[in-house]
Amino acid sequence: MELKIVGLTKNYQDIVAVNDFSYTMTNGVYGLLGVNGAGKTTLMRMLCTLIQPTRGEVLWNGQNISALGGEYRKALGYLPQDFGYYPDFTLWDYLMYIASIKGLRNTVAKKRAQLLIEQVGLKEERNKKMKKLSGGMKRRAGIAQAMLGDPKLLILDEPTAGLDPNERIRFRNLISELAQERIVLLSTHIVSDVEYIAKEILLMQKGKLAMSGTVNEIIENLPIKVWSIEVPKKEISSYFNLYKIANVRTESDMVSGGKAKLRILSAKPPAEDAVLETAVMEDVFLYYFGETAGEQYGQI
Repeated sequence: MELKIVGLTKNYQDIVAVNDFSYTMTNGVYGLLGVNGAGKTTLMRMLCTLIQPTRGEVLWNGQNISALGGEYRKALGYLPQDFGYYPDFTLWDYLMYIASIKGLRNTVAKKRAQLLIEQVGLKEERNKKMKKLSGGMKRRAGIAQAMLGDPKLLILDEPTAGLDPNERIRFRNLISELAQERIVLLSTHIVSDVEYIAKEILLMQKGKLAMSGTVNEIIENLPIKVWSIEVPKKEISSYFNLYKIANVRTESDMVSGGKAKLRILSAKPPAEDAVLETAVMEDVFLYYFGETAGEQYGQI
């Protein structure tokens, strides 16, 4: 299987939401990482044929998805940020309703729905109304509906938004399990959602593909170094005016007023006693998407 994106661009009058985006995907999980407004949702909606590109094309196994039409959509499963449901439907009724829209035969639909309910860990909630499910359960129900047609391409737009840490972990494990023998594209602005499960990560910035590769490749190609230093609390703001700060850990001291340990992104040592640290994906995210030095540090 292959999904090939070629020069995909989407303009809204004077706004370029997606700008000449090209990439090729095969089996596995791909993490689309970027801040809100980077163009992730627009890109995904074009991949799902919900909006038409201004220019460029998308190829599924070598054929243009516009020409494939319904054949492509049968291979596609999509979970948008906000998916619709009838609140008084039970989970089972909801999945059967979606299955009918997808054109699945009743016997096939029942078998798939039962399998997926168990796979997403909602067996006990089968007869609960959708409005009674927690946020995490609803996202898992969303995954189940996206998987009803056993899609070869699964597109998930911010699937962990609003979930607590335990649900996010459960969700990542589920996505990793579902990724066998299919392409999964998962967009997020939360590094940990894709850091450990993605085959490759795509960094999207202002509609463009800023960087791509495995986690190790992206970290190794970070064009800046990471340092840690310890400074008096009263000097913190001056460092925020000069550098991108990845982390601040403060310690109270009645005599000195306390100290702070800063994790700093900088090409050169920010102080004589600065210690060189090993970069991680959060440092990469800060480098590409973080505020510039000189902005109010309380907002970082």
